[in-house]
Amino acid sequence: MAGKLWLTASAVALLWGGAAQAQETAGVAGDQATTLGEVVVTAERRTTNLQTTAVAASVLSGEQLQDKGVSNIETLQFSMPSVTVQNSGQGNSFNIRGIGKTENNSSVGVGVITYRDGVAVFPAYFQNEPFFDIASLEVLRGPQGTFAGQNATGGAVFITERNPDFNGLGSYVTAQYGNYNDVRLQGAINLPLGETLAARLAFNSENRDSFYDVLGTPTRGEPGVLDTKSVRGSLLWTPTDKLRVLLKSDYTIHDMGGYPASPITSPLPLHTIATNGPYAAKDETARTVLNVSYEFANGITLRSITGAQYGTTMVRSDLDGTATLPFTFYDEVEQRLLSQEFTLVSPDAGRLTWVLGAYYQDDLITFPPGQFVTRQYVSATLPILYDTLLQGENPKTTAAGFGQITYDLTDALELQIGGRYTHSTVKNDAVFSAPLLGLSLTQNDSYDEDAVTGKIALNWTLNDDNFFYAFIAQGHKAGGLNGPNLAFVPPKAFDGEDVTDFELGWKSTLFDGRVRTQLGGYYNIYQNFQINIGDPTVPSITSILNVTRDTKIYGLEASAQGRFGNLGFDAGLSVSHSELGDFFAADPRRARTGVCDQNNGPASGNCVNLAGNAQTYAPELTFNLGVEYDFAVGGGTLTPRVDYSHISESWASIFANEALGDRLKARDIVNAQLTYTQDDWKLQAYATNLGDLEYIASVKSGLRYAGAPRQYGVRLTKNF
Repeated sequence: MAGKLWLTASAVALLWGGAAQAQETAGVAGDQATTLGEVVVTAERRTTNLQTTAVAASVLSGEQLQDKGVSNIETLQFSMPSVTVQNSGQGNSFNIRGIGKTENNSSVGVGVITYRDGVAVFPAYFQNEPFFDIASLEVLRGPQGTFAGQNATGGAVFITERNPDFNGLGSYVTAQYGNYNDVRLQGAINLPLGETLAARLAFNSENRDSFYDVLGTPTRGEPGVLDTKSVRGSLLWTPTDKLRVLLKSDYTIHDMGGYPASPITSPLPLHTIATNGPYAAKDETARTVLNVSYEFANGITLRSITGAQYGTTMVRSDLDGTATLPFTFYDEVEQRLLSQEFTLVSPDAGRLTWVLGAYYQDDLITFPPGQFVTRQYVSATLPILYDTLLQGENPKTTAAGFGQITYDLTDALELQIGGRYTHSTVKNDAVFSAPLLGLSLTQNDSYDEDAVTGKIALNWTLNDDNFFYAFIAQGHKAGGLNGPNLAFVPPKAFDGEDVTDFELGWKSTLFDGRVRTQLGGYYNIYQNFQINIGDPTVPSITSILNVTRDTKIYGLEASAQGRFGNLGFDAGLSVSHSELGDFFAADPRRARTGVCDQNNGPASGNCVNLAGNAQTYAPELTFNLGVEYDFAVGGGTLTPRVDYSHISESWASIFANEALGDRLKARDIVNAQLTYTQDDWKLQAYATNLGDLEYIASVKSGLRYAGAPRQYGVRLTKNF
């Protein structure tokens, strides 16, 4: 694979590696020369030009999200390199460079954290909130241990929703209709309420029929339908040029009807399911963010970001994915997430700049009595149905202090040093029971740890068009507690993960600002990788273990974007390799053959050394290319656009057993759009997954979840 990496380097060099996917152009059809506008990132608590920031990132504007067919977190993977997202029920597995989360389990932290308007949202859950009225989206690749903290070993996503402004009364409305009777309405209105106060209201609503043909009769629900409604209100108050107060509140009800799935060995087409169980999948979330900043007379800015988030998720599913066995699962879980961050930011001018901050988060997951139930047989030889129930609380806290200094050693050479200290706690106060078996296991355990992460970077600005950087960054994902299990083994704690990233990068601007590029290479040493091993007796319960030997992940990334008059393009490429360290494990899908110690084995029929196996959901190659061209037609502009994405094969399990369905085939996705713009009107014909590729999006507990089929329709937008 190492040779493959270097052979691919020549192809990477042709792309040069773009700084970001976002571009703002000043030209329209008929212009002789159009250059790219500046792209900025805000993830390091100050606004900086991405071309001169030591970070590998992709940035998309709200308009580009729509043009590329990106409507939620899951569809991000088809628009940028190194990103994979697997939606397999209540949550998703978001991985960047093969690092993130491989199992939907509240005990395990995420490795890619998502922020909305500066506030970290629910980790891994409630991630299906639709994108609407978005200003920009930043995806940072690699450990973000200084500013994003311990849930950013793989990277971080920063979503900024559009703010109120004082540019006058304005609004827009978008109506969309597509196949599967997909009806979507969204819009926003900006309301200046005086010289210092402005408001913005935005909404989104979508209804869609199911993608699935259902054999059998579900005992409840319509698997795969969509009914989502969101509303957002924002207030901006600027009583002086030094004080800025921004208040935002979002509310979303996202009803997905249920997550249809079928056994990996099913002979049925992916979008055909057989079932005799209930289906439901509904998320309800509310989020309020208060962002207050004040600039002192000396230019130092004090910023406070307060977040309060509440969510309830409810799922009913056919656990075996067939119309024969009565295995079912039901849960209704509540989560409350409170957070507070204070930062002090120095002025941008001067040889020395700095950021200093403190953060606190209180996360409480509640399993109400009788609301987390799994029904199944005792065993294949003892077909007695019984229920297992879980109730209790899973509270977590995080307290951290962080800072970064940037010092200009010379006019061209810059040194950055950042660090973060984090103290985290987690408790399990729960009861796991099986009433029919007369079993009740009580857990009242706690776990806490301290971690230090950070980054040291040396940046060299060769000239206005070329920027080089080298850094070492470290990320950490907290350890935690396993839940009780039917093996009557006391739950054990698992340790936190550590990732050390060595990275080199080069960003350049070519052809008088018409092309921007980025080329980067990384080498990660991944310690204490948290592996989820499913309990073969109770599929809804897993045990988390650590791979004590080092896991290695390394690769090259490149992307580019450009604008030549009416022609625009963007491209991204990633080639990577991952391999687990020595680790013996028994695949719970196969009959056990004796003791299997994770460090020493011994190797036997079902105790295998997984050393050298790839990380889960870590494709060796990802590639994306988008091209558009503006034509002057009548009094407007006609713009055809095509986006192509390739994600190579990957593995859905560390056991890499193709016979058991672990291999996910490569996927090639094409999205297309034809846009006609005239004055305040925009008419778009769109298609996603144009080739109607059937592919397995993810695998969980022996079930396969299908990716979305071809969708197409028309969209009309009117600006007022």
